[in-house]
Amino acid sequence: MAAELTADTLIARHRPTLDQALEAIRTRAYWSPHPEHPKAYGEHGSLDPAAGRAAFDALLGTRLDLGQPGTDGWVGGEVSPYGIELGVTYPHADPDVLLPAMRAGQGAWRDAGPEVRAAVCLEILKRINDRSHEFAHAVMHTSGQAYLMAFQAGGPHAQDRGLEAVAYAYAEQTRVPATAGWTKPQGKRDPLTLAKSFTPAPRGIGLVIGCNTFPTWNGYPGLFASLATGNAVLVKPHPRAVLPLALTVAVAREVLAAAGFAADLVALAAEAPGEGIAKTLATRPEIRIIDYTGSTAFGDWLETHARQAQVFTEKAGVNTVVVESTDDYRGMLANLAFSLSLYSGQMCTTPQNLLIPRDGIRTDQGPKTYDEVTADLARAVDGLLGDDTRANALLGALVNPDVKARLEAAADLGEVALASRAVEHPDFPGAVVRTPAIIKLDGAKPDADAGYLSECFGPVSFAVAVDSAAHALTLLRRGIRENGAMTVSAYTTDPETERAVEEICLEESAQLSLNLTGGVYVNQTAAFSDFHGSGGNPAANAALTDAAFVAPRFRFIEVRREA
Repeated sequence: MAAELTADTLIARHRPTLDQALEAIRTRAYWSPHPEHPKAYGEHGSLDPAAGRAAFDALLGTRLDLGQPGTDGWVGGEVSPYGIELGVTYPHADPDVLLPAMRAGQGAWRDAGPEVRAAVCLEILKRINDRSHEFAHAVMHTSGQAYLMAFQAGGPHAQDRGLEAVAYAYAEQTRVPATAGWTKPQGKRDPLTLAKSFTPAPRGIGLVIGCNTFPTWNGYPGLFASLATGNAVLVKPHPRAVLPLALTVAVAREVLAAAGFAADLVALAAEAPGEGIAKTLATRPEIRIIDYTGSTAFGDWLETHARQAQVFTEKAGVNTVVVESTDDYRGMLANLAFSLSLYSGQMCTTPQNLLIPRDGIRTDQGPKTYDEVTADLARAVDGLLGDDTRANALLGALVNPDVKARLEAAADLGEVALASRAVEHPDFPGAVVRTPAIIKLDGAKPDADAGYLSECFGPVSFAVAVDSAAHALTLLRRGIRENGAMTVSAYTTDPETERAVEEICLEESAQLSLNLTGGVYVNQTAAFSDFHGSGGNPAANAALTDAAFVAPRFRFIEVRREA
């Protein structure tokens, strides 16, 4: 049967977008083909907010049958952080049946070439983008993000990261020509001549192990990088956040089939409660690529035991802010207050440790003592979140009971500068919503007493009194080297301190933001321009996205023939 979507149709439809993406990753300028404002949707086949909500509601309590082989049962059990049971069930796969079926389609997918694969991937992303409001509800009710953040981070921003991975994959695969003629002169004898072909050959099946907090934003880069380089992809979602990635798999299978490829190139591996299939899948010989976001313990396990696979991990880190001086004290406080509050601090980029000289800092409002800075920051957070409607829109809900337990235990670590409070959600009384806590600590204490030296994931930050700017820089370097960091931020008007912070980040491979006082926050990164993580410190062994993230997913295989 002829394909519903021909290669020519797909290339004509998506080549302009691919070219723009290639230009964006070259220039690092702002660009996005996916509008981030919810009101931009509702025309040209996309779902408006009401239709997206209706589509999500229609999924509740249903069986999501993907039509994939090897289904030996149905699993589910997701409960929204907002207190509702989703009731969606998903196919449970027998890997002995599913994995061979996935491999069977790789030959034709490989032979399609980089341009066709990129066009198919962009068609998948376009169809997901059209359903951004539906996906937003799925992300909201699995991650606890507030709706606007779930829409933006789980929708257009995640789609941008997926497209960025496709652009890098295409660029790396086309760096070498598909064919070449080779002639070597032999003096008076006839030259040696060869015809050569170079094919980007996939490694095998990629395994994406999803996370609870950002299932699409963290999942799409690995999924699309592997798919665009010719690999089949098995998606293993976090058991509390299956729906967004299951919907993604459904769209991918639909597009692959319509384009004349095997739908089984993308499949879902949902698990029963407590089953823990990630370890089993990760060490199977068919799995040759693994993308993982989550705890350091399991990330380290994967790097040690999944020896047959190329493993990309984003793990835990301790993000630090050095506060030495500022020429915009009010702007600094407002920027930090927002960064600490957004999604209840449940972002791998949220600042945790604020290193503040105990003798105080210089500001445009005059000298400020350590106690004044800490108290003023607490007031800034209180002011930002004083209105419960605004607080709910910024904080979202705590994603799981472990985050709540860490928050409640934080008061035992030091003096409380800002106590967390409960916020009632008007629409979801079952939601657990909490404002951030700020704890004062002494950076001169022995390691055993210094609670800031390890990650405390959630709405907890530490205002750490340090002896001097030099002491802060020593702790910064040590923290990155020993625990890793996804982000580093610094506030300083002193050129020498600025250079010293930059040098530490260059030497320890950490991404740095300096003197943010406006509408850009250290938590947030922009696809096509910013690198998320560096791959050079313990927090992550890969960056989203650079050439090193895509190139190991394929190898150039050369065939030589005498001409």
